[in-house]
Amino acid sequence: MASAAMFSSLRRSRSPTLEAFLAPVDLENDVGVLLNTLTAVSSDLISSFSGKPLPFQKKNSKSLLRKIELFAVLLDSFQDSTSNLPSTAVLCFKELYLLLYKSKILLHYCSQSSKLWLLLQNHSVSGHFHELNREIFTLLDVLPWTQLDILNNNVKEHLDLLQKQSISAKLFIDKRDDELRLKFFEMLNEIGNGCIPSAQEFHDFFVKKLGIFDAKNCRIELEFLEEQILNHEDDVEPSASVLSGFVAMIRYCRFLLFGFEEDEVEIIMGKRFKKMKKRGLIMKEIADTFITIPKDFCCPISLELMMDPVVISTGQTYDRASISRWIDDGHCSCPKSGLTLVHKKLVPNRALRNLIMRWCIAHRILYTPPESSDLAAESLPAGLESRAAVEANKATARLLIQQLEHGSSVCGKAMAAREIRFLAKTGRENRAFIAEYGAIPYLKGLLFSQSIVAQENAVTAMLNLSIHDTNKRRIMDEEGCLRSIVQVLRFGLTIDCRENAAAILFSLSVVHEYKKKIAEEDGAIETLSVLLSKGTPRGKKDAVTALFNLSTHIEICNQMIEFGAVGALIEALGCDGVAEEAAGALALLVRQPVGAAAVGNEDAAVVGLIGLMRCGTPKGKENAVAALLELCRSGDEHATERVLRAPALAGLLQSLLFTGTKRARRKAASLARVFQQCHKASLHFGGLGVGYAFAGNRDSGFSGETATVPMSVLVS
Repeated sequence: MASAAMFSSLRRSRSPTLEAFLAPVDLENDVGVLLNTLTAVSSDLISSFSGKPLPFQKKNSKSLLRKIELFAVLLDSFQDSTSNLPSTAVLCFKELYLLLYKSKILLHYCSQSSKLWLLLQNHSVSGHFHELNREIFTLLDVLPWTQLDILNNNVKEHLDLLQKQSISAKLFIDKRDDELRLKFFEMLNEIGNGCIPSAQEFHDFFVKKLGIFDAKNCRIELEFLEEQILNHEDDVEPSASVLSGFVAMIRYCRFLLFGFEEDEVEIIMGKRFKKMKKRGLIMKEIADTFITIPKDFCCPISLELMMDPVVISTGQTYDRASISRWIDDGHCSCPKSGLTLVHKKLVPNRALRNLIMRWCIAHRILYTPPESSDLAAESLPAGLESRAAVEANKATARLLIQQLEHGSSVCGKAMAAREIRFLAKTGRENRAFIAEYGAIPYLKGLLFSQSIVAQENAVTAMLNLSIHDTNKRRIMDEEGCLRSIVQVLRFGLTIDCRENAAAILFSLSVVHEYKKKIAEEDGAIETLSVLLSKGTPRGKKDAVTALFNLSTHIEICNQMIEFGAVGALIEALGCDGVAEEAAGALALLVRQPVGAAAVGNEDAAVVGLIGLMRCGTPKGKENAVAALLELCRSGDEHATERVLRAPALAGLLQSLLFTGTKRARRKAASLARVFQQCHKASLHFGGLGVGYAFAGNRDSGFSGETATVPMSVLVS
């Protein structure tokens, strides 16, 4: 059983080896020390748990403690006759030491676990108590009674009683506990069927029967269950999908029954929030959203996880929705390779789709392909979000939005924004219905809050919502919402607020029609440029990706130059983590003469691109050579000469022709031809290869001698 395995793993993690048990005292040779240790351990168990009734497993725990009390009496009777104990009895007492330790772990497990978890594991934990009873019976059965000199009749009676109890002990499952467990599942099924129990029903179950009296206890229960899902998602019983439903139901009850209590809000706004910031959980949350998805699983157009990957005639893979929009807009070329499409048929990439599905399941991400897909009808493995979890999350979202709308305190609204933020992070469907229920206008209002917590939670919630395609339109259509986001980008109360606002602009700028609107907002490009130059590593990443998306719009080039984006992108060529995107943005900007002129006038531009060609990632090298090629094509003679006079260019081109990506090799060959044309080089054909001869002159950066660089390039 998975739950049994969990308890065993808990026992293994807390149980030292046998040598560790025996290390503090000499239990091997000194029988007196062994008996004293057993007496101390049994007394500690009795004093620790006898006066503390457990929320569940009351009868099983009391029965086990009574047996331990009888063992304590037995051990006390041997204190004066340790020298006469047979070796078999000593071995039994050593086994008793391990048995007492197992009892301690089980009782501690029952006292420290959450009430709801013990309720769900009622049968499993009862089985562990039964296993201990069987071990006690085995121990008493092999104990050499006839060889023990026990003069006290009272001790003999205790031993007979203990043995009889162990023989007759059967698996005991408390009917009351089991009825509560079944009621718990029944409520979950009702929610899954769309029938949310009333507040009175929840109050009777959680408050009266389980003793969860306030939001603090409710939060403790939630954290414990979430930890079980995280640590045992592969072997947990009930399954992770069922547990996610319970977590969603408890979260709903927390706000339904206890509201937005002020003491709870103060905890979140005080120590817990500072602790969260100290651990960097906010940065991790955004990193999980944008960075942890493998690049091969992201659509090259939308940069989002592909729900329905398809292959076009050039062999490139895109998400069906994105490439369909591209083709519908009249484009006849591949967005990634630039090759002309032979036909417009979209072939499902089933192998990649299965890999994406497995990755989503492993990382607890809801995978929901669009209904229009020809793959949607295929059987899918059970998702990690049960139907009950979805319905409970919807009910929770309504409560949270009501608090944002009608809440009287900033603290309560900040708490609601915080919960919306985490709810929107957990699944695509959650993002859809949160925005559908009207959260965006109220989150927009919190963006101007003077409370750091309220603003930070509001902007992060908006970021998580913006990942959904439909929500992008809702955010842009909401009057003043884009302006509010830009204001947070410019004047946010913390660096986290400003960086998250930049990430929102990056998310929104994926849609082509929104790029110009973003660029026209006062201070947007200028602040992104400053963030790229002076921000934290994550802030630079958000800023450079936003600028990259904006640079794909041909009408924004002048604004990028005017507000310092070009200079910031050139400076970013020397920064790890953002150089690749910066070179890509420059390659797009220099396609226009005004952009080529701006980049060509910067001495550091060619130096930075050459450096990226030398030491960058394969994609960075590809973007760098593309930028240099476009600079030669669109720039003036001065810019072209600056590129071609770079001393290391010949060797780097040769290297790219052999080791670069397919696109990088093509761009490198084109740049080599530009180089030859400018220097009146001669072509030498040999076999299936082409020999490029770079002839220098006084105006070039090379010596007057001819530098011949042999290269093998297939000729069609």
